[in-house]
Amino acid sequence: MGGHQLLIERLVDAPASALWKAYTEHLDEWFCPKPWRAELVAMDLRPGGRSAVTMYGPEGEVMPQEGVYLEAVPEQKIVFTDAFTTGWDPAGQPFMVGSFEFEAKGGKTMVRARARHWNAEAMEQHKAMGFE
Repeated sequence: MGGHQLLIERLVDAPASALWKAYTEHLDEWFCPKPWRAELVAMDLRPGGRSAVTMYGPEGEVMPQEGVYLEAVPEQKIVFTDAFTTGWDPAGQPFMVGSFEFEAKGGKTMVRARARHWNAEAMEQHKAMGFE
């Protein structure tokens, strides 16, 4: 694992199809740690398609995440970044490239949630938000 990367790995007692459905149909329910909540704004699962989620904190914080998908392979992998907006326009201050990988393991699925950051400060901020 290189540089400024965070990784969460979990073996889940469910098939990859169920986890893909959790991402594509129920993202609001699990995307950020409680007491924060997430609201899906846009999910266009194709390279260059819009990825937009707004997170709301317990003290009125609002954190919009706007970006694009880089790759989407059904039931296998989703890769997204906030380095670009739709139309491949560069974003102001990119935070990370994120990915979810789903690997079948004998009726269960190994899930890898990965966040690659441009610098240590962004990585530490992400850790402080509960990504661990």
